Amino acid sequence: MSNELKYEEIFKPGRIGKMEVKNRLVVPAMATMYADEEGKVTDRLIAYHEAKAHGGWGLIITEDQVINKGVGGFPNLPGLWNDDQIDGHKKLTQAVHKYGSKIAAQIYHAGRQTTKAVIGEKPVAPSPIPDPVIGEVPRELEAEEIKSIIEDYANAAFYAKKSGYDGVEVHGAHGYLICEFLSPFSNKRTDEYGGNLENRARFALETLRAIKEKTGKDYPVIFRISVDELVYGGLTVEDTKLIALMLENEGADAIHASVGVNASQQYTIAPSSVKHAWAVKYAEAIRSVVKIPVITVNRITHPAMAENILSSERADFVAMGRASLADPKLPKKTRKGRTEDINFCIGCLQGCIGLLAQNKPIKCLVNPSCGREAEFTLKKAAKRRKVMIAGGGPAGMEAAIVTAKRGHKVHLYERSNKLGGQWLLAAMPPGKEDLNQLIIWQKNQLKKLGVNVKLNTNVNKELIEDVDPDVLIVATGTEQTPSKYPGAEGRNVVFTNDVLSGEVNVGKNVLVIGGDFGGPQTAEHLAIHGHDVTLITKNKEIAPSLVAGMRILMLEALKKNNVEILTGKKVLSITEDGVLIDKKDKTEELKGFDTVVITSMLKPIKDQFKEFEKSLEILEIGDATRNGLDAVEAGYKAGLKV
Repeated sequence: MSNELKYEEIFKPGRIGKMEVKNRLVVPAMATMYADEEGKVTDRLIAYHEAKAHGGWGLIITEDQVINKGVGGFPNLPGLWNDDQIDGHKKLTQAVHKYGSKIAAQIYHAGRQTTKAVIGEKPVAPSPIPDPVIGEVPRELEAEEIKSIIEDYANAAFYAKKSGYDGVEVHGAHGYLICEFLSPFSNKRTDEYGGNLENRARFALETLRAIKEKTGKDYPVIFRISVDELVYGGLTVEDTKLIALMLENEGADAIHASVGVNASQQYTIAPSSVKHAWAVKYAEAIRSVVKIPVITVNRITHPAMAENILSSERADFVAMGRASLADPKLPKKTRKGRTEDINFCIGCLQGCIGLLAQNKPIKCLVNPSCGREAEFTLKKAAKRRKVMIAGGGPAGMEAAIVTAKRGHKVHLYERSNKLGGQWLLAAMPPGKEDLNQLIIWQKNQLKKLGVNVKLNTNVNKELIEDVDPDVLIVATGTEQTPSKYPGAEGRNVVFTNDVLSGEVNVGKNVLVIGGDFGGPQTAEHLAIHGHDVTLITKNKEIAPSLVAGMRILMLEALKKNNVEILTGKKVLSITEDGVLIDKKDKTEELKGFDTVVITSMLKPIKDQFKEFEKSLEILEIGDATRNGLDAVEAGYKAGLKV
């Protein structure tokens, strides 16, 4: 008898109003910034969505489509406000329908969650209260402006229907304009659009009513809400249960149950340190009071999670956004019993929200072809070549996978006793376990593709001459540099990488030097394992360059585990039991530490094979001083070049 999980619920057809959906797997709205500056759909955006339709997703909900010019939270969002945009949308819907998937357009107005730099004028909101993250004071909307915006929503829905979309999703979540009206956190009005819950819901209900009047009562409308805003003074579950009932009574065909606002973004787009499927309870709460379908979302990465949610009747549809970025073919692979081939989302946020926060088009660390489907096609090579790869980290393995898929004979050599390189250390701190999913997937693909993998093997002149490759891909990564601190050679001093790898013993009282990513993570790792930890940095903040949501959770974890944090303290030297720090015109000693941990500083290993440049094609990648996003992409690109 097989113990293999049978995926029955996720592949049952479902309905949202009059829309018939072939399965219960949904791609939720995720901003990509693949549209052009005029809000028109591009070939890049079409290819991105078409890949998901080809991969078998039942319903694809597009990213936030702005209802008028100058109301979006990011540049280069698609729009639905004039006839000039229709042709591109029609091409998009036709591309998705070709594979039997349904597509809905999410329509939205950013409200106060944008900036003058993005939209060219002062943002608007129900009340002149700044978003806590952005900080710009918005202009309070007049009643006649509200009526005009409602009309914009209705017109956007009409354009969506005209373009071939199977329905629309009204974005009433995450702190954008409709959510701002719904919530006492952002709505302090004293007219008919503020005050009690019924008044605060008026804008949402009038918007829904206008859409139905403009498009017809049978045109499906999904309403996305934040069931709990997770901020003091914001919407709670009990509030949104009532709101959901109001929306159902007004004709909404489904509720998409999300959470959070900009000020609680660490949960809206939860990273790897947050539990999988943690927000299903919010969908379950809404489902307990409405009869229309409920969509759940947030860090659901494995089809088994989706199957469990559906079989336990906690939701009617399951949205798996970042999972669809990581592997657009997740549904198709699941249906064919190939879950071991799914490239899972690892919750790193580097390519999605990390780039979006910089107003850059999104990517995906584990799937370099995301958003570049046409550019990064894996075509068979015209001639089969022997390829030698030095280095078995993520970059080297990615190069091996792509090269092998293109038909080359590939030999991969790793000097240590395991594949993964520095990435294995990145996965060691608490909440980073999901990073190992990438290594597991890559190793599995290497085996399936027949790549010849040799561990404990250093690539040198003799080996190169023996293998006699046509191409050498160098992905040997980095080596640790000596510390700049006087006293760093002491017996009480170790490096973060050695701590995370378990190669050194660490005393009870520990001082960790370095406030960037590696230092805080190592500090948390040690604190959780019973050490008394102090973290010191010369910077004013801990991990200032980290994605905002991840940084918030990291600081919370450090506080929870009683890590003492010292900022603005420049270490001058290391002593036998501590450090000397700079204090204006004098030094101060911090002592009483059994171990001092220095953040590992790495430099790329270069020019090892310079003597072969004339006789051999050499491609250098795998500089692990870059982030994982760049390293894996470099490996993928190297595989395309051979």
